[in-house]
Amino acid sequence: MIYTKTGDKGTTSLLDGTRVRKNSPRVESYGTIDELNSLLGFGKHFIHNKDIVEKIHTVQKELFSVASALADPQGKTYTSPLGEAEIVRFETWIDEYVKLMNPAPKFIVPGSCQASGILHVARTVCRRAERVMTALDELEPVNPILAKYINRLSDVLYTFARYLEENQELVNT
Repeated sequence: MIYTKTGDKGTTSLLDGTRVRKNSPRVESYGTIDELNSLLGFGKHFIHNKDIVEKIHTVQKELFSVASALADPQGKTYTSPLGEAEIVRFETWIDEYVKLMNPAPKFIVPGSCQASGILHVARTVCRRAERVMTALDELEPVNPILAKYINRLSDVLYTFARYLEENQELVNT
């Protein structure tokens, strides 16, 4: 069933069954991750670089793990499979694409093409997710690997956006 009516009064259930307000920092944190995931799904349609699209698809699947871990306040119902290997993989991706570009100027004006523009928007949503997770961590512990994952992901998105800007994909829509 799509509708349960249990959220009609402004509450929702976490993975452990706890009911919380829909505007709680925890719900805001995994909701922002959901927003990021949806934005990346939309953004893939503007990117013609198959390697970047595949990498974004990998990230999207992993973002479900981030959101699930954030929706489990005690970490008893869901254990995230994300770890240091994903951080190293992100750093490898960044290094791989940085080698293909000229040194960055001090400031980048986002959006010289649609593909880079959407990734810059995704990067800013990713940074917001990081801020919301940091605020949550001040109230309740957040798995540090999740914060590190989101922090590094914003660097990945920035790198991909810069690469697409610099290379102005063949189909510049």
